[in-house]
Amino acid sequence: MRQSRIAAGACSLLLAAACAFAAPATAQAPRTVAGGYVALGDSYSSGVGAGDYLASGKECKRSSRAFPVLWAEAHAPASFSFAACNGAGAKDVLTEQLGHLSTRTGLVTLTVGGHDSGFVGVLATCALGGAERCLSAVSRSRAMMDGSLSADLDRLYTAIRSRAPAARVVVLGYPHLYHLSGSCALGLPDGERATLNDAVDHLNAVIAQRAAVHGFTFADVTAAFAGHEICSSHPWLHSVDVFSITESYHPTAPGQSLGYLPALTQAS
Repeated sequence: MRQSRIAAGACSLLLAAACAFAAPATAQAPRTVAGGYVALGDSYSSGVGAGDYLASGKECKRSSRAFPVLWAEAHAPASFSFAACNGAGAKDVLTEQLGHLSTRTGLVTLTVGGHDSGFVGVLATCALGGAERCLSAVSRSRAMMDGSLSADLDRLYTAIRSRAPAARVVVLGYPHLYHLSGSCALGLPDGERATLNDAVDHLNAVIAQRAAVHGFTFADVTAAFAGHEICSSHPWLHSVDVFSITESYHPTAPGQSLGYLPALTQAS
């Protein structure tokens, strides 16, 4: 149940160089949203992995199948600004995306934190270095989550509220990456997969805590993705793909429409 370290290392090095790193909702009738909707954040909001990328957002890999686009199509906000971008961290959102906000903004959504906590490097280390080095990398990442990421989120959330004082702000988390004891014949052992899932839980906890301090709503997607992680029979996340490495560890189109979209619909 373990890929050779050589093969894992090749995939992971490519990943580190190129990759960014609820139960089903009850059906609701589309409704008109007062004010505009602005979608901020990283690759999980831009739709990396979902395909059908928009010509106007090629550099950021913005997808027409991303959950912000699907939500806007279903709920008809007064305006829609799709600012999320592949590779964005909290500082990038702060300096490059907040110009879309105004006093007329009624809804803001955001995913951010994975890059800031060094998660791409963690994935590479876990594949290359074995269990001991994986644990050390995760420990360093968790320290970043508690330290620099927490401070950067506070600055970002304060700026969002200042620029969009009347908006409802929904901060969405990240799903577990791996289904344990799953169907994968190759790859990391379950012990390291569980360690990575635990790190995602810690990241979500930090994001949720800082969001609550600022009066924002946190939408947890781990329950929605349960049974659809990598190594499940019907995954909603891409595994490592050497031919399309940027999409590795990102939600598929069903992950956006069946995982993230219902979570946002419930929270908004």
